[in-house]
Amino acid sequence: MEEEETSKRDMVGSASSGKITYFVVASCVMAAMGGVIFGYDIGVSGGVMSMGPFLKKFFPKVYKLEEEDRTRRGNNNNNNHYCLFNSQLLTSFTSSLYVSGFIASLLASSVTRSWGRKPSIFLGGVAFLVGSVLGGSAQNVAMLLIARLLLGLGVGFANQSVPLYLSEMAPAKHRGAISNGFQLCIGIGFLSANFVNYETQKIISGFGWRISLATAAIPALILTLGSLFLPETPNSIIQTTGDVNKAELILKRIRGTENVQDELNDLVEASNSDSKSNAHHVFVKMLQRKYRPELVMALAIPFFQQVTGINVVAFYAPVLFRTVGFGESGSLLSTLVTGIVGTASTFVSMLVVDRIGRKTLFLIGGLQMLVSQVSIGVIIMVADVHGGGYGYAVVVLVCVYVAGFGWSWGPLGWLVPSEIFPLEIRSAAQSLTVAVSFVFTFAVAQSVPPMLCKFKAGIFFFYGGWVVVMTVAVMLFLPETKNVPIEKVAGLWEKHWFWKRMTRKLEIQETVTTN
Repeated sequence: MEEEETSKRDMVGSASSGKITYFVVASCVMAAMGGVIFGYDIGVSGGVMSMGPFLKKFFPKVYKLEEEDRTRRGNNNNNNHYCLFNSQLLTSFTSSLYVSGFIASLLASSVTRSWGRKPSIFLGGVAFLVGSVLGGSAQNVAMLLIARLLLGLGVGFANQSVPLYLSEMAPAKHRGAISNGFQLCIGIGFLSANFVNYETQKIISGFGWRISLATAAIPALILTLGSLFLPETPNSIIQTTGDVNKAELILKRIRGTENVQDELNDLVEASNSDSKSNAHHVFVKMLQRKYRPELVMALAIPFFQQVTGINVVAFYAPVLFRTVGFGESGSLLSTLVTGIVGTASTFVSMLVVDRIGRKTLFLIGGLQMLVSQVSIGVIIMVADVHGGGYGYAVVVLVCVYVAGFGWSWGPLGWLVPSEIFPLEIRSAAQSLTVAVSFVFTFAVAQSVPPMLCKFKAGIFFFYGGWVVVMTVAVMLFLPETKNVPIEKVAGLWEKHWFWKRMTRKLEIQETVTTN
């Protein structure tokens, strides 16, 4: 018992020093603009796909199908709403970004590890800025797709480096709140895109989609210029240059105290372990038995985040709202309302995540999403048989679902991976996490339209089943990381009821080998 108390004091000892300083807040707000560009792209792509002038110019066949669908809707054939976006050609416009994002996230690992977090953030901003300008001025499909690929490069670099930057800059007792700012900025970017789309679609001349796409250059420019003034994280300074004195000065500045020796010692110790590894084989290093828990989580968390079904709501909420009786204007307004709820719930997560913990939010959010998904599926099935009249109930339930995601799998899907990896594999593991996220985002984006067309309301039961699986998995296999210094998190696996067995077997093997 005494050993456990001593271990607990060691874990949180360095967490007691340090506070949230203006320097940390300003740096993290600037870095979190990487979340704004990602969220803006998610929101803007779905909006421009619904704009007639955009479809007519780049996807004339899809535009013709949409006009035919409108005629059918005029004949009260509501079921055709489910198949409105069932075009692989059109969805490739959105999902092509995730292909280049997947590649960029893997490339970003070497940049982030060898050069630092700042260069990766800068490269992400530059690529997204160029892609925004090219997309807004696109004259043909080739230009449009090249722009999407550049946007993917920007998002890949930003999503790999920004969560790392935030988790390393934040003091341990506030790391959850600061890191969740990334998801909050994704929500802000998504909302901004929806408002821009709403206004630009009113432009009679038909070039509103150009303004929507080009406006993404604003947050990209802020991120690019701002990254030039960002301080590098102490972790990265020690990893890339070995300059302990410089790291100590930065650490004192961002913690607002002279008492940083314990945390500095943790960073130096982690860096010594990192220096013994070969940077060129760090992905192979992750396959070692001692990193098995981290590897499993690097694969499972981004996968689970995508199969929550959030993209069904993010991309196709207007279709669902029209199906249950809303008109076009009401559907757009309802989509904005759900977006506001999602962003607000992420802000709530920032306030409570370091108090009640990551696992509690995962479990509450999972139960909330499951109940709302099943209820939405049942109501839409009833609406298909008996007609409209259930629209407001669906809007309320979608808001409940989005709120559950907003304070659980939304922000925690970025926070937890960024804090559970030891320094020697942190950059590579974060790259793997982002890469897996892009792979399954691509898969979901391509599969949702045909699934929605074929299974209709049944798609909510499908994703509800996955919510059950992921909630149970988190409850059983993820240790709680709140208030634990980032360089001490690795020790949690040794005390976990399941993963400690693997650790003990490894220690026995190493002892036998040594003898």
